[in-house]
Amino acid sequence: MWFEESVFYQIYPLGYCGAERENDFGETRHRLNKIEEDIPRLKELGVNAVLFNPLFESETHGYDTVDFFKIDRRLGTNEEFKALVDDLHRAGIRVVLDGVFNHVGRAFAPFQEVKKYREGTPYRFWFNVDFWSNNNYDDGFSYENWEGHNELVKLRLENQDLQKYLLDAVRFWIDEFHIDGLRLDVSYLLPPWFFELLRATVREKREDFFLMGEVIHIQNFAQNIAPNRLDSITNYECFKGMVSSVNSDNFCEIEYSVNRLFGNFNWCLYTGKHLFNFVDNHDVLRAYTALRDKRKIFNLYLLLFTIPGIPCVYYGSEYGAEGDKSDFDYKLRPRIDDIDKGANPELYEFIKKLVAVRKHSKALSYGGYRKIEAQNRKMAFAREAENETFVACFNLSDAEERYRLGDGEAEDLLHGGTVALSEVVLPAFGTGLYRKK
Repeated sequence: MWFEESVFYQIYPLGYCGAERENDFGETRHRLNKIEEDIPRLKELGVNAVLFNPLFESETHGYDTVDFFKIDRRLGTNEEFKALVDDLHRAGIRVVLDGVFNHVGRAFAPFQEVKKYREGTPYRFWFNVDFWSNNNYDDGFSYENWEGHNELVKLRLENQDLQKYLLDAVRFWIDEFHIDGLRLDVSYLLPPWFFELLRATVREKREDFFLMGEVIHIQNFAQNIAPNRLDSITNYECFKGMVSSVNSDNFCEIEYSVNRLFGNFNWCLYTGKHLFNFVDNHDVLRAYTALRDKRKIFNLYLLLFTIPGIPCVYYGSEYGAEGDKSDFDYKLRPRIDDIDKGANPELYEFIKKLVAVRKHSKALSYGGYRKIEAQNRKMAFAREAENETFVACFNLSDAEERYRLGDGEAEDLLHGGTVALSEVVLPAFGTGLYRKK
């Protein structure tokens, strides 16, 4: 499928476009043109899919949806977003949206009906409401929320009227905006039967529609990556392993995770499956901020693009943008214009080169994983498929390191020329990526 061979670029629209933190539900602003203007930049970087975080009408950060059929007025109109998707498609870039089906904001119209009519409205069955208690908003009732946040009202997905509303919204997004897929927010809280209901719904429209679930702990989730459920899930285990390994000079950590998940053993639950890989996103430290030694950033990104799975670059991180979780995570989601695009040209060119290699490699998209070497500060592994072999090589040491990667010669994809795999030398903090001839 197209998504298995894609490199994703993640955009948090409310931050990217510089929207206000709170929606005053007043006049419509027109900020989607900021993304429109950047399509040539995305084409230059080479990505061929964009993941948009929430952009439907919400109260604050986007995950408190109040209207599933309307683009947030802080960003623009439905017509403007449709034009943006059309232009991205013309540029060869697929579009995936963030589907928030576990909870809504308090301004969601059906919830407001419950506040007004209490037991007198059938919308009370869209939520898990206790009319015999109260809450911090003094509603005169309480309700189930998302992880203790009363501003996020949990939906009762078992209700068939609610199901129809949500699935009609998905059909609308496909018919009106021609989107190519959905990321399912907090899918670890969604029941498996909902995945099947959603898959059946999108399959009415197109067979290649991408469904990817946000999963923090992936231990027991492999059963949900199936033809009638999901295509992929977020790979938080390898995210943590990659950043931690590079920070602690311990490649054995990420090698253990990759081998455990994707190795050639019967108990490797995710071998042959395509997890969604990243080194940062809108919820975690920016990669450049997370690294204590910035010289190791190239090793981190080479890992991202060469381990099994679908790589995703978070907007601005290709320039080495920094951001921490202070100020309610808003530093993780700055305006794109506030990011210095000339701060780290070497990193940008490195990622651009990796994008080009990854998009045109069957081995990196579908190949198995074979460990060659794993020590604290040096590692090498091979990815092989369809008579194609790629070898990735890493050095976290502040000294030159030598590697025996096999026999024969290989094309040096990062530096040009040809190398003998029996004697590869990497400089301090160096990286290598080779295609065997």
